[in-house]
Amino acid sequence: MLLTLNIRDFVIVDRLTLEFEPGFTVLTGETGAGKSILIDALSLALGERADAGVVRAGTERAEIEAEFDIRSLSQLQTWLDENGLGGDPGVCLMRRVVDAGGRSRAFINGRSATLQQLREAGEFLVDIHGQHAHQSLLKTSAQRELLDAYAGLGRQARETAAAWKEWQALRRARLEREKNAAAYSEELERLEWQAKELAALNFSASEWAELQSEHGRLSHAVSLMEGAQYGLEVLSENDVACLAQVNGVIARLNNLVEYDPGMKEVLDLLEPAEVQLREAAYSLRHYLQRLDLDPERLSQCEQRLADIHDAARKYRVSPELLPELLAEKNARLDELRGFETGGGELHREQAAQARYLDQAGQLSAARKQAAQALSAKVSAAMQSLAMAGGSFEAALTPLDIREGAGGGAHGLEEIEFLVSAHSGLPPKPLTKVASGGEISRISLAIQVITSKVSLVPTLIFDEVDVGIGGGVAEIVGQLLKQLGSERQVLCVTHLPQVAAQGDHHWQVSKSSREEAVVSRIRVLDRNSRIEEVARMLGGVDITDTTRKHAKEMLGV
Repeated sequence: MLLTLNIRDFVIVDRLTLEFEPGFTVLTGETGAGKSILIDALSLALGERADAGVVRAGTERAEIEAEFDIRSLSQLQTWLDENGLGGDPGVCLMRRVVDAGGRSRAFINGRSATLQQLREAGEFLVDIHGQHAHQSLLKTSAQRELLDAYAGLGRQARETAAAWKEWQALRRARLEREKNAAAYSEELERLEWQAKELAALNFSASEWAELQSEHGRLSHAVSLMEGAQYGLEVLSENDVACLAQVNGVIARLNNLVEYDPGMKEVLDLLEPAEVQLREAAYSLRHYLQRLDLDPERLSQCEQRLADIHDAARKYRVSPELLPELLAEKNARLDELRGFETGGGELHREQAAQARYLDQAGQLSAARKQAAQALSAKVSAAMQSLAMAGGSFEAALTPLDIREGAGGGAHGLEEIEFLVSAHSGLPPKPLTKVASGGEISRISLAIQVITSKVSLVPTLIFDEVDVGIGGGVAEIVGQLLKQLGSERQVLCVTHLPQVAAQGDHHWQVSKSSREEAVVSRIRVLDRNSRIEEVARMLGGVDITDTTRKHAKEMLGV
């Protein structure tokens, strides 16, 4: 529901803040007062195109901000979150800024947005009926969704769409396989010998690390042996071995400790060193006993490394990635072998097609019944809306089902609203109806009939009373009031019969200020409403008779 609309420097509006209520609100005023400015401003906030002409003369920019209560619009809240445009819980702020040069910026919940995002969000929020572009009922997709919602077929439609997607995915896979059968066969043959070659290598990532370590040790065995032998000799086995000399120093200092206890500190350092040197000599001796010069094993290691490097170069990967490459080729082999045995795949495709056709057939039957009922009700409503002899039809046009590709994600038919405004005229798509007033009145009839299932919470009607008067105008007002009991309805009107039905009444006027014309909107109380309806009835000179008539119309 629309909560507030803030307008700044837009056309002939300088500053205007409007707070909206639920129910049916009418806007009236003298011709040229700017009654449609509110709708134009809101349309701008909902993503309509703009140019520099909307900026009030002498100002730098026009700004429009609309605040909506979206607590009941879970789909919009999901859309906002998915697009990174979420705001305060239960609220959506739509803002548009147009500068004097014609450049435009859009914001949703304070975040920069594209005009397309503004339009997409706006489609959840407001429908504007009349000679304005923002009208979802002119879209065949909205017509289909409205019929399904009217018939309570939302779940069936979603299930049918899911069945269609499953069938088409299997069908595309089969066609792709058939189209590329020769290429798949060639790829399969190549992969089989590649996988066989890699499997024969019998190589693992853990072996690579072990092999490199072993090769390094074997290829440097002589150097390792010489180094270990040299260390052992220096430590313990030659004439001036370290251990013998350290032991000699320790023995001599032990004899001197009794003369000077200070020597004890040096001994405490040397004795652990002697132990460490002895352990080092033992480890070197043990290492020499285990170290083996094995030319044959070294040759084996070098050949194994050469085989691995050859394979890595051939497949252009590093050696440690060869096992991963084998796994990838085996996975692709499984996929291609599945393509070769396509019998099961074809069976699954045929089963998916049968499921889709069954669900879509049930959906079509239910749609046909709902279309007949909706067509009859809207046609009946048109008779009381100055379209005597006119008719409405929710037409179902079957889609082509040849070659197994029939139907569509939305079922076996296209849905389009056809209208004949007067007796004798052939039905035409709603989008081709020439009169904006007729479109508005037909839309009004559809909206009233489907009001309990339509999802858009705010409806705005402009020029619904063009070319009508008297009793028809009163019926239009009653329908709008009835619709206002379900949702928020705003109507720009020049007919007192419509204005008198409003739950709320706003008057639009214009005045001159500092050599500039500005537009004003005020909420009418009981007395001022009587005066406004009387003005609409009697023109400039308001008499007691017109006031009395106005009171009767207002029921006060």
